Amino acid sequence: MSTRVLTAHIPEELAEKVDRYARSMERSRAWIVKRALSDWVDWEEEKNRLTLEAAEAADRGDVVDDDAVAAWIESLDTENPLPLPAVKK
Repeated sequence: MSTRVLTAHIPEELAEKVDRYARSMERSRAWIVKRALSDWVDWEEEKNRLTLEAAEAADRGDVVDDDAVAAWIESLDTENPLPLPAVKK
């Protein structure tokens, strides 16, 4: 696998945290940064996928009434929580 070098200015406090984790995990600073960047990119891709999926559902009219959601949330701390609101079509 080919690689490229990326350079970024990182706040000193964050760099020190990376160094501490690298030492405690007996890994290199580069390993920590690669892992963090990879996880972040995966998270962003998943967030984008879910956003597009939600927009498509809304376009189809697959939505949940906001009053039903608010009532459900309020009920969660009670003895008899409401069931999860159903999707309206």
